[in-house]
Amino acid sequence: MAPRLQLEKAAWRWVETVKPEEISWEHIELAYRINLPACKRGACRRNCKGNPNCLVGIGEQAWLGEIDENAFHNIDDPNSERRDKNTFVGLTNLGATCYVNTFLQVWFHNLELRRSLYQCHNSRAQEHNSESDYEPQSICEHLQYLFALLQNSNRKYIDPSGLVKALGLDTGQQQDAQEFSKLFLSLLEDTLSKQKNPNLQNVIQRQFCGQFSYVTVCNQCGRSSALPSRFYELELNIQGHKNLTECVTEFLKEEKLDGDNRYFCESCQSKQNATRRIRLHSLPPTLNLQLMRFVFDRQTGHKKKLNTFISFPEQLDMGPFLEGKSGWCVYELSAVLIHRGISAYSGHYIAHVKDARTSDWYKFNDEEIEKMEGKKLQLGIEEDIGESNQKEATNSPKPTIDFTSFLQRLVDQDNHKFEEWCCEMADMRKQSVDKGKAKHEEVKELYELLPAKDGEPYEFISLDWLKKWLDDATATKEIDNSLFLCSHGKLHPDNVGESKRVSLQAAKLLYERYGGGPRLDSSSLCRECVGQRCRVLRLKNQLNEDYKEVSNLVKRTPSGEGYWVGKASLRSWRQLALEQLEEDEHKTKHSNGETNGQGPHSNKGLKKSQIFEGNEEEMKTFNEDIVCSHGGLSIMDTERKLVSTEVWTKLRAYFAKAPEFTQSQEPCQQCLTLEQEEKDNEAVSKMMALDQKNQLLNLFHEKNRPTLTKWPQGTDVLYVVPLFFVDEWRKFIRRPTKSSPVSNVGNSLLLCPHGGFMFTYDSLVNGDAQHIALLWPSEWEVISRLFIVDHSISIHLSQQTTPTGPTTQYTTQPDLCWECREGFLFQQQRDLREYTQATIYIRKVIEDKRMIKEAAPELNASSSEAEEDKEEQPKVDGEKDPDFGQSQDGAKRQKLSDSSPAVAPVISNSSLTKQGGIRRSTRHRKLRGEKALIVSANQTLKELKIQIMHAFSVAPFDQNLSIDGKSLTDDTATLGSLGVIPESIICLKADEPIADYAAMDDVYQGKYCCY
Repeated sequence: MAPRLQLEKAAWRWVETVKPEEISWEHIELAYRINLPACKRGACRRNCKGNPNCLVGIGEQAWLGEIDENAFHNIDDPNSERRDKNTFVGLTNLGATCYVNTFLQVWFHNLELRRSLYQCHNSRAQEHNSESDYEPQSICEHLQYLFALLQNSNRKYIDPSGLVKALGLDTGQQQDAQEFSKLFLSLLEDTLSKQKNPNLQNVIQRQFCGQFSYVTVCNQCGRSSALPSRFYELELNIQGHKNLTECVTEFLKEEKLDGDNRYFCESCQSKQNATRRIRLHSLPPTLNLQLMRFVFDRQTGHKKKLNTFISFPEQLDMGPFLEGKSGWCVYELSAVLIHRGISAYSGHYIAHVKDARTSDWYKFNDEEIEKMEGKKLQLGIEEDIGESNQKEATNSPKPTIDFTSFLQRLVDQDNHKFEEWCCEMADMRKQSVDKGKAKHEEVKELYELLPAKDGEPYEFISLDWLKKWLDDATATKEIDNSLFLCSHGKLHPDNVGESKRVSLQAAKLLYERYGGGPRLDSSSLCRECVGQRCRVLRLKNQLNEDYKEVSNLVKRTPSGEGYWVGKASLRSWRQLALEQLEEDEHKTKHSNGETNGQGPHSNKGLKKSQIFEGNEEEMKTFNEDIVCSHGGLSIMDTERKLVSTEVWTKLRAYFAKAPEFTQSQEPCQQCLTLEQEEKDNEAVSKMMALDQKNQLLNLFHEKNRPTLTKWPQGTDVLYVVPLFFVDEWRKFIRRPTKSSPVSNVGNSLLLCPHGGFMFTYDSLVNGDAQHIALLWPSEWEVISRLFIVDHSISIHLSQQTTPTGPTTQYTTQPDLCWECREGFLFQQQRDLREYTQATIYIRKVIEDKRMIKEAAPELNASSSEAEEDKEEQPKVDGEKDPDFGQSQDGAKRQKLSDSSPAVAPVISNSSLTKQGGIRRSTRHRKLRGEKALIVSANQTLKELKIQIMHAFSVAPFDQNLSIDGKSLTDDTATLGSLGVIPESIICLKADEPIADYAAMDDVYQGKYCCY
């Protein structure tokens, strides 16, 4: 089938020869594409939206032909969660709890420990209501319930979250397995010691505890000192060894104590050379051997993993290592815990456990349990293990350890819940399959009826609804054709592509089953819309010819009466005409409709660059650019052009409602009056500015200005005005027609509510002068005459004679208000201590401890900073200084607001007014290697280091921070207490990064062995 645009052009090709009043029913059917041939299956790669008869590629492929019933649901077979006969039960990994699961499986297979736990007294057994869920509380209760489920549950794996939560473990963080084993056995031992049954009080000691002594022998006197100790596991060093026997031998090897490590002998009463060794006295029934694969690396300061290959036998004779005993002491290997991963800080734990009943080995990997095939157990070489993905039942019989009826009842309750869940899932699967089969039959039946045959009744139905009907994942709603209606309540021709023509029989069945509407049959083809589109298309075809003719006519000088046309309108009239035609066409559509996914003002065939030659704003109405705000002809005669009657007639055909102005039309009188008044006001402002400038010439040019640091001779009084007043006055003098004249000095900004002055002479000398401007008495006299003065503020110099000699004293009028001054200083210091969301700067120091070159500001400065740099072009005495800046409008200073609180405005100590009125820029210039951070006074130094880590990729322990030469070391201290204030610069010296110590492959080797 031809592309959509070609089909659309073909549907309206007849408008070139047919006028709107000559349209027949044949033309209407052509516009709605009623007689287009339907596409056949396999002929279209996707559905033809331009052809209402194409019913291919709307989702029918999934329903035609035979369908596997599993396609009707997404529910897994609940029996896949069922435990196979004579298999073990797995444990769910809750995130990073594999180390817990491995130990639980090992302890579960310790039959003596399991049997003892089942015998523990449960005080809640009598109180528990069988109809409510059981929630264990103590560690023993959790283990009882968990082991009972592992033994008799029907589930393939169970959830250990109750025990994990009771232990307070973080499921998202992997702990050290050895440490967990020690702590858990210690906790379990303490819990069992409180049992009333004496046989249960020492179960952990009987199963896992052995005894050895640290024996030290003095080389001088031969005195032997023994320190007995208990152990629950033997920690064996594997570095430099190849097998387990070598590791045990080194563990018991004699150690020399000499040099700084000499032994204090009680007999000799002095430090002597000695030897020390460990002597094994007794071993437990279950011997835990910890292979120390995680060791501390002194060079990096971190733990690392050793990948040394260690072989260990399935039988271990510990008899030769026992003191004072002879004969055999043979242990059978029963379990091996393995850590997979190259790092000591991450990885995965699995367990290989030997079934005590059958002597078969199994691999426990959280939920997955697998029987290990082969005669020899070779850990770490997965190929030799004979790994299999098959999950069939093994021949391992279930253990027959009995437990209490209470535990059996709890297990039965859980199994009953599981069976209910399986039945529920099976029912859901069956319902989905039945529903899918019914839908399959419905689609096969209706899809065959959908195509409308020539000459038979038909209806239009939404294409989007048909696709959703054929999409099994979407719930089928009622049919909605309302979006396709035109303003006449019929099917708009432009929406044919979004609907499909179906047979009347199929439409009746669909509406009966799903409802909806409105129904659109052959009577819904809109003659009015087709006629309007015909008129628009004919005008569009005529538009190009009229555009060329008008372009030629406007070049000629009009003869006789002409018409005023806006130049902007004349340049863009073709585009405006197109938009007008589109708007006329859009009026026939339904209020919610759009044309083929485009808005009502889409421009077809013309680019904006071809239409607009200037930069004027896009016109909305033709000739509106020469209409003033009062509705008359604009007084801007340069914006309009006189055209002939012939040109206006052609334009009027496209813009019947456009404003019309003949050549004799007078411009708007109101606009002319306002223009004259504006000119008069500008003249007055210029005269006023010139007069004020001549009277205050030095103040305007900032020449011969008095300063407080060196009091001028010839006067004992200087007057004070806000610097804001002077800045605003200079703006008016420079641009009197653009700026408003200044009328009020506004000295109340510098006074407190009590009428007192807010600054002392010393504070003005030390920085507060950035808010004020000093005036000579003669200048004050002129200002008092030209402006409204609310308050007079002056600084007086007086000479006094004292016994020590003449002294100079400075006073202000009005006097200083000490109460408000102290409140202002207190608030200022408080703001520095209690800031929130303030900016500080972190500057990184290079290796030679020099700051990164300060002369080069950071290249990625923001655009606003670039603009400030452009405005602050420094020039002092003909030389450029990057620390000074003055804009074209004079030095920019902080604006004092009359809405400020009772105290004076906030003063920045980092900005000082220089002699002559030139000020130092207060904007912080970022340097290379420097970054800005947002901080608060109450956050700690440790939190700041974390921010720095994200900004500079430097770990907190590698950061050396300092401010003003003072090191910042207390991570718990707040930034406010460390003297960090807004705009502070903190220096960062980074230590060298640590090399990757774990970049080696891991061979999955045993870590933890149980015999």
